[in-house]
Amino acid sequence: MEKITQQELLDAGAHFGHLKKKWNPKMLPYIFMERKGIHIIDLNKTQEKLDEAANALRQIAKSGRKVLFVATKKQAKDVVAELAQSINMPYVTERWLGGMLTNFATIKKSIKKKQTIENLLADGNVDNITKKERLMLGRQYEKLEKVLGGIEHLNRIPAAIFMVDISHEHIALAEAKKLGIRTFGIVDTNSDPSSIDFAIPANDDALKSVKLITEYLVEAIKEGVADRHNDKDKDEEDADEEVVEGGDNSDEDTEGEGADQSDDEASAE
Repeated sequence: MEKITQQELLDAGAHFGHLKKKWNPKMLPYIFMERKGIHIIDLNKTQEKLDEAANALRQIAKSGRKVLFVATKKQAKDVVAELAQSINMPYVTERWLGGMLTNFATIKKSIKKKQTIENLLADGNVDNITKKERLMLGRQYEKLEKVLGGIEHLNRIPAAIFMVDISHEHIALAEAKKLGIRTFGIVDTNSDPSSIDFAIPANDDALKSVKLITEYLVEAIKEGVADRHNDKDKDEEDADEEVVEGGDNSDEDTEGEGADQSDDEASAE
């Protein structure tokens, strides 16, 4: 995987922070300078933190665990949803439901309800449902699909959560921290980098910046998944070789026992 260059980050506008009056003092180590009342983010720090986050996500993916992508900001939701789908990872790009992580059992019930309605509507032979009831079920399904469609196949709590804007996704961040889930996110100059495990200092408002960083992390997850498959194939090959070698040794032992028995019989005669 090729590393992101400073020029790519610069072209994407990842270095632009917020107005000085809106800054969070804890972001001071990641600020390069101030220009016309706007803080400029140090892209050297961005590269460093981005690589740390990518390596950690790669290891999580290699272990076979899930990473939840969260981006409910209007300008980021479509891009993040598409990228998460490309690697079969869960995502939330509409309203974050309170308790989506801390009350996951209830959320799973809602997902099951959604699937039941979907199967009911897909069955064209159902005669005991009126036209009005079918219309109401359809609206209910659309509502559930919009909010829960991205996490429909999430069977357990994810191992990590990636957020585009940790200030905007403060409820998701709080739930993840409460459950001890590893947190990753793009942190602008108005946010607190100490509230997250892997903070990536960058512009979280510009679409190009969000897309560039998210694509890089998605590639890291892809590599982790590929590593997992390669290790699995290697283990299977090693197991097959052990079986073959074990079979050969058994044949040799049998032949040796047969020869010993023949020698004993000859001695007896």
